[in-house]
Amino acid sequence: MSDRPSMSLSGIVLDAPDARELAAFYRRLLGWTVSQDEPDWVKLAAPDGGPGLSFQTETAYTRPTWPAGPGDQRMMVHLDIKVEDLEVAGAHAAASGAVLADFQPQDDVRVYLDPAGHPFCLFTTE
Repeated sequence: MSDRPSMSLSGIVLDAPDARELAAFYRRLLGWTVSQDEPDWVKLAAPDGGPGLSFQTETAYTRPTWPAGPGDQRMMVHLDIKVEDLEVAGAHAAASGAVLADFQPQDDVRVYLDPAGHPFCLFTTE
């Protein structure tokens, strides 16, 4: 018997200068629906019932630098998004408002920056 209480991850939260703006980007990118919408908080629901993705407005938000050097604001978290085709998914990400990062550390992964500067990775398992 474990003394650990029952816990489950219900979501990931990203800070942004404008929660609604960043949520709209990820809604375009992922096609997820809004499950909660408040002035400074938006939550997107995963269609498979998995953890959702939430956004909160943070007025003191500092955009991370990718890749970070000494003294740069570092990312706190990044999202890994599995795709079937990197080129097709990358074109969709760009059309949704993402920017391809200048630095790409791997051939089978593409790093993009969302409108608030959070890096996220598109990858395949081929």
